[in-house]
Amino acid sequence: MDDLARHRGGTARFVEKKYIALLDKPVVSSGELSYTAPDRLEKRTVTPKPETLILDRDRLSIEREKQKLTINLANQPEALAFVDSLRGTLNGNRAALEKNYLLHLSGNREKWVLTLLPSDQKIAALVQRITVSGSRDQIRSIEYLQADGDRSVMHIEPLETR
Repeated sequence: MDDLARHRGGTARFVEKKYIALLDKPVVSSGELSYTAPDRLEKRTVTPKPETLILDRDRLSIEREKQKLTINLANQPEALAFVDSLRGTLNGNRAALEKNYLLHLSGNREKWVLTLLPSDQKIAALVQRITVSGSRDQIRSIEYLQADGDRSVMHIEPLETR
């Protein structure tokens, strides 16, 4: 967590596979992630369709096919807790993570796995488990297992650190 807390941001490529029960094969998307500590994250999806998600403090902006939507996450506590799982991990902020999750860390600095299990029933109704793995101050993959059994796995390859 100390290594993550010292990491101030950077850019990375991602490939995400979403496994949805209603579909025969996963939905695959790819693009670029950009993080600026402590609370700005951008996800620019290039394929299969362009989409931009920008998380800036408690505001989530989504832009897709010339449509733009902005959501104030302060009014959506369960969604904010979900977003804070990622932000808390990126910041190495154990206290923030422990507000809504039970944590289990395994491995060593070179290869670690952090498992987050929701401690709040409202969050558990949405997310069963979040598994984040990485090396030193770099997150390499994030897996979200939803309460309904659908899941997504994002593989992350850092491009350059700031």
